[in-house]
Amino acid sequence: MDMPDIVNMYFDADSGSNADALSETFAIEAVVEDEGSRHQGVVAIREWWVAAKEATQYVSEPFESTVDGNKVLVRAKVGGQFPGSPVTLSYAFTIEDGKIAWLEIR
Repeated sequence: MDMPDIVNMYFDADSGSNADALSETFAIEAVVEDEGSRHQGVVAIREWWVAAKEATQYVSEPFESTVDGNKVLVRAKVGGQFPGSPVTLSYAFTIEDGKIAWLEIR
């Protein structure tokens, strides 16, 4: 699957439950939008991610990606301890200067 290195690093850190490595993939003032909530800055993103992992023990398995300039759309099967599991989610990344500047999960 064709994904930029930083997006591969994101999913590797996510699957390994490595909060430090995941935090390194984001720009300092990055934004994540997930489930109607907005998390801005590496500290807030890390807190959101740790809480989501602890609450649901989810695992993301990317199966499709599209790259258009600095925009990357990844579809992944996400399973865990939540109603309706597993589901297919879309991860819309914007990459700037080699880091994730924006991520919307829907």
